[in-house]
Amino acid sequence: MREDIMRTVDHTLLDPCATWNEIRQICDDAILYGTASVCIPAAYVKHAKEYVGEKMKICTVIGFPNGYSTTETKIFETKDAIQNGADEIDMVIHIGAVKDGKYDEVREEIQKIKEACGSKILKVIIETCLLTEDEKIRMCHVVTEAGADYIKTSTGFSSGGATPEDVALFKDHVGPDVKIKAAGGISSFEDGERFLSLGADRLGTSRLVKILKETSAESRLL
Repeated sequence: MREDIMRTVDHTLLDPCATWNEIRQICDDAILYGTASVCIPAAYVKHAKEYVGEKMKICTVIGFPNGYSTTETKIFETKDAIQNGADEIDMVIHIGAVKDGKYDEVREEIQKIKEACGSKILKVIIETCLLTEDEKIRMCHVVTEAGADYIKTSTGFSSGGATPEDVALFKDHVGPDVKIKAAGGISSFEDGERFLSLGADRLGTSRLVKILKETSAESRLL
C-alpha cells in the first residue's frame, strides 16, 4: 500500500534556502522510493534534470507562491523551465483576479500557459484556503474549460493546505479529464490514503519520504 501511495507523490522541496546538495538528496530519495516526480525551484531544474536524466520526472513551480506575476512573465517562466528540462509545471493563479470575478482573464491565462507547456503536464494551484466555496467551484469549471491537466489545492506557503473537504469538492465539480493534486499539510500515510480515496491523483509532500527514511533507519538499529 505504501508503495502505491508513493507512486502518487510529488516529492517536494520549495524552501527558498534549499541548496543544491538538498535538491540532489531529494532527487536520490525520489528515485529510491519511486515517487511520481520531484517538485523543486525553477533555478535547479536544469541541474536536476542533468543529474536524474530519465530516472525521475522534474516538476517546478510558476508564479510561485503568490500568483500575481503578469501572464507574460508566467509564460516566459514556463517556457524557460521546459527548455531546462521540466516535465511538469505547477502554476499559481492570480488570486486577486478571482476575487474581482475576472474568471475569463484567469481562464485565458491558464490556456496560454497550457499552450506554452505543449505536451507537458500543467497543474493549476488555486490556493483553496484563500477562496470561498463558490470561488472554488467556479475555479473547478475554469480549470476544466482551460484544458489544464490538474487542479491543485495549495502552495503550502499560505494560511492553510489541502483539506479532505476541498478534495471532495474538486471531485464533484471538475471535468472528467482533470485530475486532482492535494498539497500542503500531508504529514502521514493515513493522510495520503484518505486524500486518494476522496479522489486525489497526486500528493504534494516531503513528509512521506521522511517517514520511510526514518522507518528504515530504525530498522537498521534493531
